[in-house]
Amino acid sequence: MSIDKSQIRNAATVIVLRDRHENPQILMGQRGAKAAFMPNKFVFPGGAVDPDDAKVPLCGPLTETCATRLCEDSVPDLAHALSVAAIRELWEETGLILGRPGQWSGDIPDDWRTFAATGHLPDATGLQFVFRALTPPGRPRRFDARFFLADADRIANDLDDFDAACDELSHLQWVPLARARSFDMPFITEVVLAEVEARARETTPPTSVPFFKNNDEESLFLRLRGYPMPN
Repeated sequence: MSIDKSQIRNAATVIVLRDRHENPQILMGQRGAKAAFMPNKFVFPGGAVDPDDAKVPLCGPLTETCATRLCEDSVPDLAHALSVAAIRELWEETGLILGRPGQWSGDIPDDWRTFAATGHLPDATGLQFVFRALTPPGRPRRFDARFFLADADRIANDLDDFDAACDELSHLQWVPLARARSFDMPFITEVVLAEVEARARETTPPTSVPFFKNNDEESLFLRLRGYPMPN
């Protein structure tokens, strides 16, 4: 049985890492009790790619290394939309700005108006693609999620000010990396944490990226190495 890709949404998740060299901390929040997907669990900020994300310009693009790994076993032109979605979701769910000062030109999509009003342009330069996971069959919602690691030094505003966040995540907090596993989190988040711990002091993108691929026949743990897709 093949995967019905129409039922799987592309998604982007951001792991913001603070004080990575001395006392590493990651930003997490708790999903609501009535959420259809992973209720009550502590997660990283993230969500599905919106159609307008592909149209939003970046003042700084992903590194070539990350872009080529995102394109493996994927739609070739999806890397831009994924990086834009990561920045948008981080802003919506935490109020943190991954961007540089600048003025927008042309039409601004509705979902980006509050971000643009801060006087910043989205910047993907500091995003590192570190993990990919496909939600297993049988779940109420399925996502093909790409996980990005971002150094907190890239955030343009106050790291402790979540006043602009929406209400999708509660109890937003900086969690010491050494204590993160004590929180109630999804299995895949625990797996990603292991990768974050291994890369906590690395400042360059990984040469290969783990891919937890769950389809209707089997679960595979693959490595994305940035091979170009066949024509």
